Amino acid sequence: MIEFNFETDFQLNESVELQKWISETIISEGYELGELLYVFCDDEYLHKLNIEYLNHDTLTDVISFDYNIGKMINGEIYISVERVAENAIYYKTDFKDELHRVMIHGVLHFCGYKDKSDSEERIMRQKEEESLRRLSIS
Repeated sequence: MIEFNFETDFQLNESVELQKWISETIISEGYELGELLYVFCDDEYLHKLNIEYLNHDTLTDVISFDYNIGKMINGEIYISVERVAENAIYYKTDFKDELHRVMIHGVLHFCGYKDKSDSEERIMRQKEEESLRRLSIS
């Protein structure tokens, strides 16, 4: 089950299509879907989580909490819509494209991909691109 919650005025369009895409990505990585919660929020909300749970006093676009049980994906993914919008401008990309990248980024972490080193980050970007190519909405 994939659930979308909103702590800001932002709303998702195409939520059914996005749920299908996320689920297909999980399956393609050899995992099964358990319970996955997305929370869309603002910078302030995510900053508080970053300080409280990760002891990082910085702004970020996404924080994920992994509750996997074996090969079953369970977790929470918090996304700052404000940060995604800023990053879309910075990277000269469409807001929806950047949002989808961040949404799948958290899932890929749950599938075991890291991004701390340059080589890990390259693999993560490749997996993001692979998954984004399968998304059939614009």
